[in-house]
Amino acid sequence: MASRQIYLVNNKEPYYRKYTCEFTYYNGFSKAQKQRSIRSLHEAYHKLHSDQKLLEVSRASEDELGMKLSAFNLMVYVPSSGKRIPLECVFQGGKVYEHGGPYLDMYEMRPGDAKKDERKEKSGRIISFEFEGRRFPNEPRTFFYDYLYLRALKENKDVSEKLLEYDGFTDIYFNPEKAENCQAISCAKYVSLMRCGKLDEYLEKQDAIVEAFNKTE
Repeated sequence: MASRQIYLVNNKEPYYRKYTCEFTYYNGFSKAQKQRSIRSLHEAYHKLHSDQKLLEVSRASEDELGMKLSAFNLMVYVPSSGKRIPLECVFQGGKVYEHGGPYLDMYEMRPGDAKKDERKEKSGRIISFEFEGRRFPNEPRTFFYDYLYLRALKENKDVSEKLLEYDGFTDIYFNPEKAENCQAISCAKYVSLMRCGKLDEYLEKQDAIVEAFNKTE
């Protein structure tokens, strides 16, 4: 048995809540094995909460919507380039390190290559992020990722409108002991904020925090 967290819609700050669920995990790196684990996780949750609708958000999702919502596939419009670019590339390219960055050439890479780029290991710790000439703080830790993800969902109505049908989200690849940013959490935040009618307010609040950060630098 293994345990994973399911990220549920929650209509108050921090606009999501975690539910730990035990299930049978199937070892292996293949997509087929990941999908067996996803089915097992969702089935275990539905035994206790049959009325709630879950979506796996990752490249391994058996639902086309879940695959489209992967940070490798979800696109962010970058005004300066006039193009829509995979969110993962924008996120990785926007990192500013002690000794380098932002590495904007990552915008033109494949998402997997941008995530594994060796420069990240040689540039020191992350001190901030940049997007379209604006500086984003490194605290809170998921600030920039959530900003990009919510921005992308607002731009991509074809997927974000369908997202509102769900009550919770999973990401079989996410390990909270090794990573901080999670696309399933961002999806839960989006649905919560939309149900509360606070998405625009939240994004504007984020902008205000960014502006305050810039002024103190």
